[in-house]
Amino acid sequence: MKNVNLKVNGVDVTVPEGTRILDAAIKAGFKVPTLCYMKDLCNESSCRVCVVEIKNNKKLMTACSTVVAEGMEVLTNTPKVRAARKMTLELMLSNHHKECLSCVRCGNCELQALSTEYGCDEHKFDGTMNNYDVDDATEYLVRDNNKCILCRRCVAACNTVQTVGVIDAGNRGFATKIASPFGKSLGDVPCVACGQCINVCPTGALKEKDGITEVEKLLADKTKTVIVGTAPSVRAALGEEFGYPIGTDTEGKMVAALKALGFDKVFDVDMAADMTIMEEGTEFLARLNDKNAVMPMITSCSAGWIRFIEFNYPELLPNLSTCKSPQQMFGAIMKTYYAEKNGIDPKDIAVVTVMPCIAKKFELTRDDQDAAGVPDIDASITTRELARMIKNYGIDFKSLDPKTEFDNPIGKGSTAGLIFGATGGVMEAALRTVAEVATGKTLDNIDFKAVRGTKGIKEATVTLNGKQINIAVASGLGNARKLMDEIKAGKSKYHFIEIMACPGGCVNGGGQPIVNSQTRNLVDVQKTRASVLYKKDKKDVLRKSHENPIVKTLYSEYFGKPNSEKAHHVLHTSYVKRDRY
Repeated sequence: MKNVNLKVNGVDVTVPEGTRILDAAIKAGFKVPTLCYMKDLCNESSCRVCVVEIKNNKKLMTACSTVVAEGMEVLTNTPKVRAARKMTLELMLSNHHKECLSCVRCGNCELQALSTEYGCDEHKFDGTMNNYDVDDATEYLVRDNNKCILCRRCVAACNTVQTVGVIDAGNRGFATKIASPFGKSLGDVPCVACGQCINVCPTGALKEKDGITEVEKLLADKTKTVIVGTAPSVRAALGEEFGYPIGTDTEGKMVAALKALGFDKVFDVDMAADMTIMEEGTEFLARLNDKNAVMPMITSCSAGWIRFIEFNYPELLPNLSTCKSPQQMFGAIMKTYYAEKNGIDPKDIAVVTVMPCIAKKFELTRDDQDAAGVPDIDASITTRELARMIKNYGIDFKSLDPKTEFDNPIGKGSTAGLIFGATGGVMEAALRTVAEVATGKTLDNIDFKAVRGTKGIKEATVTLNGKQINIAVASGLGNARKLMDEIKAGKSKYHFIEIMACPGGCVNGGGQPIVNSQTRNLVDVQKTRASVLYKKDKKDVLRKSHENPIVKTLYSEYFGKPNSEKAHHVLHTSYVKRDRY
């Protein structure tokens, strides 16, 4: 590819032909602000905050969309440029409900940060403002168009990446707003609760439904034994909320914080992920050996994915594993085995989970999630909500003991369960167990690296007892759709498929810390967070689900064996066809 030479603020820089000014400026060491632009997602050129001057060009040009040319001289911070950016920001503020102190994004709002940086007068263009009703019709998400700046990042995430397509820009001019088809609320359209729209929103126009209030009520109820379980990827991202670099493992501090909040027991949902592997792996082997079984079998861990298939491919529901997700298995085990073991009435146990996902707030309300006659899970909060609780309770996160351990006896999971947090992790964990159970032999190498990485669709072939098994891993619902269309058309070559709703898996879940567009330009967030899980896996001793002593105890003392009648009652579920409109 041909290279292009140009100057950015007098600095010589060479970039490949076709490079945008924005990327050339970053390479030259200069920051250009953006609001509508986000790397690998959205390039609307609609906000015009990224305008720059080009020598011999009278017009200011958008750096996010203008391609470099040989000999071009770019100026990113002239008085003319800064004045234009400031006016653009002040115009946005003129139609923005400025409730910063009560907004969950205060301190992490891109509009707020840029307005402060450019010294904006929030009243410069006071006048008529739009006033919209807040859409809080779902169990998991709140949309407030009064804080929307029409960047359309959420639209790109929903339509292009996830192919869900339940929001878009409607109307024209001053009346333009992000809306669902036919003016419906998010509760009346086939939204799958993936939360990717929240992750890319630069303001507080989108946020998760509050779960903190319910958790605080449970903690205050002295008649309840309140148990909390944390998902694998929470420890890989929580530290970001307290100033730690992306990719910092804060497991011990996370556990210490949860204990300081007052939970009676702090357990690891990794254990339930191990149980998922035992149940799902056994189910897969049974299907593999049954010529009449529905194949390929598809994993069922991701709640957003389950909503997606129920809405869009109901004819393929028989392909899903019947296993509950690790969250729901965790709650079911707490209210059956744990309750019985400790002589506690299941009604007196409250189970809270900390998840990287907002879909888990919906999942706990699904039918067939009450193994003990009471809901498996009582409340679920996101990684972001846990961080807010820690801050609100005055806990100094950085001073907490990094070696604090989960409680016993159900606090220990294998690192096979831990890598569930990254795309491909469920498949790799399953292969570690399925291969050894099927062959009766110990694997020489349990690192199935072919299913690792952030590529949207990954595939591999393994051999079990002389039989070739084709597997696929997809993250992001746009990629899931491609695999589902193949199955629907009768063209799928796979036997076993893992699907995660969020691109990159749970490490990039809709409830994880929000990363601004400037940082996303420089850091591969999905890969960096996933590295936390793989580093822990590499150095751990317990790396296979079927070798977890807690799992062995659960089967020997309670379930008998995987896929037993009792296991099906407690650990498995059913699905429904959902009407799209």
